[in-house]
Amino acid sequence: MLSCMTPPLSLSALVARTAVVHTITYMLMGVLAASLLDYEAVFRRRDMACWMRPVSDPVVMFGPMLQPLRGIVFAVALFPVREAIFGRRRGWLVLWGLLVGLGIVNTFGPAPGSLEAMLYTVIPVPDQLKGYLEVVPQSGLLAFLLVHWVEHPEKRWLTRLLVALFAVAITLPLLGLLARAHGA
Repeated sequence: MLSCMTPPLSLSALVARTAVVHTITYMLMGVLAASLLDYEAVFRRRDMACWMRPVSDPVVMFGPMLQPLRGIVFAVALFPVREAIFGRRRGWLVLWGLLVGLGIVNTFGPAPGSLEAMLYTVIPVPDQLKGYLEVVPQSGLLAFLLVHWVEHPEKRWLTRLLVALFAVAITLPLLGLLARAHGA
C-alpha cells in the first residue's frame, strides 16, 4: 500500500512515468523480439509484407520515438482506475491483466494475436501466438516497473536509471535515422 506520507498520484506524474516506462519496455522487447524472432525475414513473407513495413523502413526506425505518445494514452486511460492498481498488493498484476486482456487478447479490431484476428484473418494462429513472446512480457514489464516506480518515488536511483534508459531509447533510433540520412 502507498503510505499516507505519499502524495496523491497526479495525472502529470502518471503521464511522465508511463511515457518513460512504456518507451523503455517497448524498445527493449522490440529489439529482443526483432532479433530472436527474426522479424526481418518474417516481415518479408508475402502474407506479412502486405501489411508490415520492413524493419529497415525509416518509419519503423522512427517508431520508438513516438512511443511516449502511446505512454500518454495509457496513462490517461489508467488514471481513472489508478486506485485499483497503485498502492495495492500485487497491483502490477491487476495492471498486467488489464493490458493483456484489453490490449492484446480482446482488442476491438483484428490485431494479430487477438481473438478477432484468430477468427477473421488468414494469418496462421501459431504465427499470431509467436507475437505473444514479445507483447506479453513487455506488458508485464511495463506493469511491474510502472507500479514499482509510482509506489516508490523516494528511490531516486530508479528515477535516474529509467530517465537515462529513456534517453537512450529515444536517442539510438534518432542516431540511426541521421546516419542513414547522411549515407553512413
